[in-house]
Amino acid sequence: MQLTMLVNIGSGDYTVTTNLYTIVMWERKYKRKISQIQDGGLGIEDLAYMAHEASKQQGAVTVPLMLDDFIKQLVNLEVIEQPDANPTEVAPTDIP
Repeated sequence: MQLTMLVNIGSGDYTVTTNLYTIVMWERKYKRKISQIQDGGLGIEDLAYMAHEASKQQGAVTVPLMLDDFIKQLVNLEVIEQPDANPTEVAPTDIP
């Protein structure tokens, strides 16, 4: 499970992608399962937490250590790519 997000904390846009570790950290902190993403159960704090943790892990951008300080600096945060929760397989055709 990965989410790619466009983030701006006042110094320009950057992209960050979550990884399995980020998702597990989120599940532990908020006592929820990532499967709730399909039900639209993620709020901006959830996304901010994931963006914050992923940014710290990737180290390309210096972010505040505390989540609340990170949130205070957020100018923009949006999901730009996420995997299809229920991918469909290509149907077989009769075309040779």
